Amino acid sequence: MSDHPRSVLLAGGGSAGHVSPLLALADALRRRWPDVLVTALGTETGLETRLVPARGYPLRTIPRVPMPRRPNATAVRFPAALAAAVQAAGVAIDDTGAEVVVGFGGYVSSPAYLAARRRGLAIVVHEQNARPGFANRLGARLTHHVVSTFPSTQLPHATCLGMPMRREITSLDRTARRAEAREFFGLDPVAPTVLVTGGSLGAKRLNDAFQATAASFAPAGVQVLHATGAGKEFAPEVPGNGALPYRVVSYLDRMDLAYAAADLVVGRAGANTVCELTAVGLPAIYVPLPIGNGEQRFNVADVVAAGGGIVAADDLVTPDWVTTTVIPLATDQERLDQMARAAASIGARDGDDLLTDVVAAAWGERYQDNR
Repeated sequence: MSDHPRSVLLAGGGSAGHVSPLLALADALRRRWPDVLVTALGTETGLETRLVPARGYPLRTIPRVPMPRRPNATAVRFPAALAAAVQAAGVAIDDTGAEVVVGFGGYVSSPAYLAARRRGLAIVVHEQNARPGFANRLGARLTHHVVSTFPSTQLPHATCLGMPMRREITSLDRTARRAEAREFFGLDPVAPTVLVTGGSLGAKRLNDAFQATAASFAPAGVQVLHATGAGKEFAPEVPGNGALPYRVVSYLDRMDLAYAAADLVVGRAGANTVCELTAVGLPAIYVPLPIGNGEQRFNVADVVAAGGGIVAADDLVTPDWVTTTVIPLATDQERLDQMARAAASIGARDGDDLLTDVVAAAWGERYQDNR
């Protein structure tokens, strides 16, 4: 009998917020147990369809079943749709011989939790956000192996162990990689650099405000690297004659180099973004997404309290705000240095290994119960 699980199913998909920690845990499991089979469970339409295979892991998909929020036709169909998704998750579990199911929330986790419970398997729940969603509130009722990213998260049995992050992020030395990173993106080697990102899907509010002010950065001595989201790219109007660049890309596959190139980040406040920026010690202006259950405002509470970031309400992000707030901060090196130290003071880099410990404990406990 192996002294560790032979097969683990990781359930999570849709956005990078779920896929990134899933892949970080997958890598950590492989480092610790090179012979373990790690399979991801996702949907057919999320980022996982590209990111999981690119990372070298098999992907199984199940139907996407959103939780209905009001009485309508979707709500009527929900029980049958959920049952079909649970059945599909069960097939993935049986086919892979999974002994532990780890869920990261989102559409695929609820069916995975329910299918695992029916089979008496070990279940581990990881909640990325300060405020948990429906799937992980359900999962936390089915297991006491519950891990949160933020200490304020209210889930039964939750232990705060941080966010699993990719080693290319947690091992990043921004200063040592800066020259390489700026050359990679075609940026000036010394000019203050602002990274603008709305996450994997982009943020229209940020894109519109920065597109309207793109020409204002170079005269202030600032360059920009702007990730807009796929299909949302624009051609910035900037001064010519060798002016500092304003680089627009749809997606950043090398986020480690983007962080190494940046002095200041302007972006949303997804949990993964907040944890990565504090881990690498990057100052940020956070613009929480104004929809959903409001978790993004809570995700940034600790870093803002420490002085490593500031918050801007979504409706205040205008072209005038960019020129009166973002550009002055980007050129205030003393303040940026203070914010960088504050951000790094609360950053954590070992969430992947700590979550692997929980997986081992959950499997060991279930194995002993079943002997």
